[in-house]
Amino acid sequence: SELVKPYLGSKYKVTEVPKSLIFYMSKHSGPVNEIQWCPVREQSHMLLSASMDKTVKVWDAVDTGCCLKTYSCHSCAVRAARWSSCGRRILSGGFDSVVHLTDVETGKQIFSSKNEFRISALKFHPTEPNTFICGGFSPEVKAWDIRTSKVLRVYKAAIQQTLDILFLPEGREFLTTTDAVSRDSADRTIIAWDFQSAAKISNQIFHERYTCPSLTLHPKESVFVAQTNGNYMALFSAQRPYRINKKKRYEGHKVEGFAVGCEFSPDGTLLVTGSSDGKVFFYNYHTARIIRTLSAHKEACVSAIFHPVLPSLLATCDWAGEIKIWQ
Repeated sequence: SELVKPYLGSKYKVTEVPKSLIFYMSKHSGPVNEIQWCPVREQSHMLLSASMDKTVKVWDAVDTGCCLKTYSCHSCAVRAARWSSCGRRILSGGFDSVVHLTDVETGKQIFSSKNEFRISALKFHPTEPNTFICGGFSPEVKAWDIRTSKVLRVYKAAIQQTLDILFLPEGREFLTTTDAVSRDSADRTIIAWDFQSAAKISNQIFHERYTCPSLTLHPKESVFVAQTNGNYMALFSAQRPYRINKKKRYEGHKVEGFAVGCEFSPDGTLLVTGSSDGKVFFYNYHTARIIRTLSAHKEACVSAIFHPVLPSLLATCDWAGEIKIWQ
């Protein structure tokens, strides 16, 4: 992309809150569950989207706003899709219980595996590009090796469903959020795991009685944020014992049962989240104050993500199947 090129050699500038709509992209016929910019900086004009309409799409979301490719390898809603670190493959999973690894250019499946549960979360290991973790409507989370098409490890918890997965820096540990909230207990809401041994490090991280539909890691500091169904985001240390920061709560947006994602800006100054009322909220990370809100969508906005290279370029998606690009 000619627009991305000038920024490749320079350090990321300060993120500002976007004000105007650049592209409105509405080729999906069902809710968009997840969007992700391509992690390869030179190819970061490409945006990946996973939808309830059973498809995964790749867009040129920087230059043209056009859909470049549609992948229809799933027979049910696609709940999760992730770029590989090389940008040449897409990992996807959904309610057909199948995980596919698809070649971006040819559209052919490099790897396919049928699971015994519906998939709701997928993450590649940050330093081992052939390994990914998969979770869903099951008490188990699995680590897979793409080269052998085999399960490397199984992580077992007394839960019903995994909502999100977050690797901590270097990938030695990871977190899962679960729906294990009951009237009398809130343990197991966030579980920390040792990646190699599959041992549970802690399940006493978050004690409020809310499920956490998504997690995000700060790009510079050793902290992570959990989106909660209590309509606020909680801040935690990414070091053991993963203590909650009781002085900071990011509140004002609405979650209301949607899997609303949250993310930091690449410089770490802003925390951005969607909202079930269609708005996007921008919080000052340090003060937890709302800087601004953007009336982005008519239906629930489930994801808002800053571009990794272009300062202040934001992609949002919603429950009506729309994707919008803002600057």
